[in-house]
Amino acid sequence: MDQRIKLRIEYLRANLRYLNDVELAEYNRLTGQHLTHQQQHQAPQQTHQTSQTSQPMQSDQTYHSSQSYHQAPNFESNSSSDGYNKHHHPRPTKKPKNKKKRKKVSFWKKLRRFLLLVIVLMIGFFIYGYHRGKSKAPEGLKTEKFSGQKTPSGATNILILGTDQRDFQTTGDARSDSIMVMQVNAKDNKVKLVSFMRDTLVYQPGVSQYGADTKINVAYNIGEQDDHQGAEYMREVLKKNFDIDIQYYALVNFNSFATVIDSLYPMGVKIDAKFSTIDGQAVKSVDVPDDLNWTPEHQDPIQKIKVGPQRMDGRTLLNYARFRKDDEGDFGRTKRQQQVMQAIMSGVKSPLTLFTGSSALGTIKGVTSTNVSDFFMLTHAPGLALDAAKGIESYTVPENGDWVDALDQYGGSGLLIDFDKYQAKLKNLLG
Repeated sequence: MDQRIKLRIEYLRANLRYLNDVELAEYNRLTGQHLTHQQQHQAPQQTHQTSQTSQPMQSDQTYHSSQSYHQAPNFESNSSSDGYNKHHHPRPTKKPKNKKKRKKVSFWKKLRRFLLLVIVLMIGFFIYGYHRGKSKAPEGLKTEKFSGQKTPSGATNILILGTDQRDFQTTGDARSDSIMVMQVNAKDNKVKLVSFMRDTLVYQPGVSQYGADTKINVAYNIGEQDDHQGAEYMREVLKKNFDIDIQYYALVNFNSFATVIDSLYPMGVKIDAKFSTIDGQAVKSVDVPDDLNWTPEHQDPIQKIKVGPQRMDGRTLLNYARFRKDDEGDFGRTKRQQQVMQAIMSGVKSPLTLFTGSSALGTIKGVTSTNVSDFFMLTHAPGLALDAAKGIESYTVPENGDWVDALDQYGGSGLLIDFDKYQAKLKNLLG
């Protein structure tokens, strides 16, 4: 018997009870049996045994059966459509995949994620505002050479010089009206500010002829004329006379001061304007020089500032801080400069500065000649602002009346002080 017919018979026998009419007829023809559908279902085992003992078909019958087999349609391929697979062997259904149950995220985790997102956005916004503020840097602004030294305590001292330079002047034409050392990053988390009165007589290496006989504000001008080393020379003078270690410097002129204030406080700085008596008389308002609007053609501009609480823009705040023609003179001006610094720093408690502070910080960096790095500004400024908002510990050298009137080497009036006394005080204050 042909091998293919044997294979076909074996296939049909194996599935005997599931055969349809066409397949059952084919099976009877190939095996010589006469099974009916009833026999197909009732005695599958007997049929199987009978088929095993049945005699082989005659050769001619085998020939015709073989011929019929080849002429018959492909039942194997059609079995699914004829009912075998359709009615008796449905396709097995796929077991649904076990979906992993999502763990419920707790309220606190959600809150932490939200706060983390807010912090990331704030940092991004802060950095963006900082670099946008830096873009306001004027042409030609350079960082000066400065051989800064860290303090033994680890705190950071910054020399802040407010110069009287105007836009049409060079740094060599300017003097330092405001001389301050600000200490940050101290162990006690306090911001400290020491102001030096501009007429204080000090010893200046290479300049002084008779010891402490040169006004301290001259040091910046002398240094600027020596290849723009005004800040560095002022650092050397402060180290020589008061033994202060200073790491960074910042030069602020009239225009840069006003620009920074208007950037940080678009609505103005809240301040309680105070003046001493003038010729022994109390005043309700004062005509102060309008320094920002001074030009060679218009040399005496005036601005009237009233006494009492108010908001000042950058121009007004500059004029208020520089006025010194009341009865307290330069000491009164130094007090107002400290008051202005306190008002500027305490303003960070307002939520509005969150949106203007980073831009203003970038503006400070952009319009100020300083060796403070971007990294230091971005990482320390927020903490510094928060510390300063609690209050700035201010100190003046010399204190009011704690000096002896003396002449400088050029015959001008100056203030002679006890250096040993103030060195000890500053060591205790700045560490």
